[in-house]
Amino acid sequence: MSELVTGEAVALELRPAKLPSRALAVLIDLIVAVLVYIVVVIGLVAATSSLDDAAQAAMSVAAFLLVLVGGPIAVETLSHGRSLGKLAFGLRVVRDDGGPVRFRHALVRGGVGMIEILMTFGVVACIASLVSERGRRLGDVFAGTLVVRERIPVGRAGVVPPPAPWLAGRFAELDLSGVPDGLWLAVRQYLTRMHQLQPQVSWSMASRLAADVAARTGAAVPPDLQAQPAVFLAAVVHERQSWQARQQPRYEGGGDHAVPSVSSLAVAPMGEKNVKPPENPQSRSTGFAPPA
Repeated sequence: MSELVTGEAVALELRPAKLPSRALAVLIDLIVAVLVYIVVVIGLVAATSSLDDAAQAAMSVAAFLLVLVGGPIAVETLSHGRSLGKLAFGLRVVRDDGGPVRFRHALVRGGVGMIEILMTFGVVACIASLVSERGRRLGDVFAGTLVVRERIPVGRAGVVPPPAPWLAGRFAELDLSGVPDGLWLAVRQYLTRMHQLQPQVSWSMASRLAADVAARTGAAVPPDLQAQPAVFLAAVVHERQSWQARQQPRYEGGGDHAVPSVSSLAVAPMGEKNVKPPENPQSRSTGFAPPA
């Protein structure tokens, strides 16, 4: 699944990852980190062969901390929560509110992870994930983060809920041309998944999306809908769909012989001449023009 984010890089999918996929992702990351660590140690041994044992031991500890602790922290920070193992299983680390992780979040996760994963061989992390309702280990609890699934199986996408009847036509005059397609896609994705989110997270996302849409349209969110941003988004999306439907010409008949209906054709004002009739698709392909 392609990544769906708002202008503030807020992830819209908050489906907690299962323990097996998380464990396999961590296993892949550990294998890569250990291989890098072995290469680094071999290089250090060759480069520091002339040093005494204490210096070599200090260099080994520094390499351990740099590769097995600092490496995952740097990767999560630079990739916004996607390590190699998480990429393989379609996972990502996000904040509790759905936003991307920062250095401080990755630092806490990495520091606590050294204890609950490396020093206890993952036993503490597994127990904490099984106990937690959202499958979070201790590092996630202290950092305020969550590992979520980015790849959603096809066919599980929800349907955008219809707007409230009393909002029908209220935003008909709103200029929606300045709203980019990416923001519309983010709004639709949120509306189809909002019931799967926690109420506080859902309201926060809806507020940010409503503010983005209002900024693009030049009209503020109505005061009576500021407390219900999801209702505002549903009404605006419905209005955009209605506008797109009005732009599409309606056709009578079916197949290759469909012709535009009379109601969808533009009628020239009386007295205006040289109005070009709509082009017949068959005349373009066969060279035959129907008789006048």
